Amino acid sequence: MAVSFDLFGTLVEADRPTDPAAAVATELRERGVRVPDDWDAAYRERHVDAPAGAEVPLPAHVSGALASRGVDAPGNAPRRAVVAAFDPDVETREGAVAAVAAASDRGPVGVLSNCAVPELARRTLIRSALDREAFDAVVTSVACGWRKPDPRAFETCADRLGVGVEALVHVGDDPRTDAGLADAGGEAVLLDDVGLTEFPAWLEGRR
Repeated sequence: MAVSFDLFGTLVEADRPTDPAAAVATELRERGVRVPDDWDAAYRERHVDAPAGAEVPLPAHVSGALASRGVDAPGNAPRRAVVAAFDPDVETREGAVAAVAAASDRGPVGVLSNCAVPELARRTLIRSALDREAFDAVVTSVACGWRKPDPRAFETCADRLGVGVEALVHVGDDPRTDAGLADAGGEAVLLDDVGLTEFPAWLEGRR
């Protein structure tokens, strides 16, 4: 058995910009990019066609929003602006360290996170109280291309952990996304049913 954990809202709490469009605009200006007058509207529009279940990296969305208003951002300015705008303060949730340790005693452990911002999951783990070495894989939607609940997100994580998806247990807080593993053939554990502090005992009961 392998265990994957959702990251944001499950293992950690990380602050997010209350107004993402404004936060990105500020960082774009810091990098010499002209921000369109109707940036809020441009940011809300769809600019990248993607198949159902696919992740659109936020820098690609931002580049598309700028291009839709005739702005050609230099180099990798959109990526750097997005990474800076979502640079988080992180708080590790109660029971997270023990839950990951208990899972590690049973088999491979991973993180599976819906995250459209490059580097955000890595920075979050570094700033948390979690042991980065405890994770055998860190899979994000921006890296693998698929968002939970799409089965391909769970399949990618299971493959990285060296098991079939039917042998994967995924722990998360959101029934709309994390519970999707059940449709892919694995077992989803939602925090409303089994809290992090209860998870080690839940695992022990499966022996």
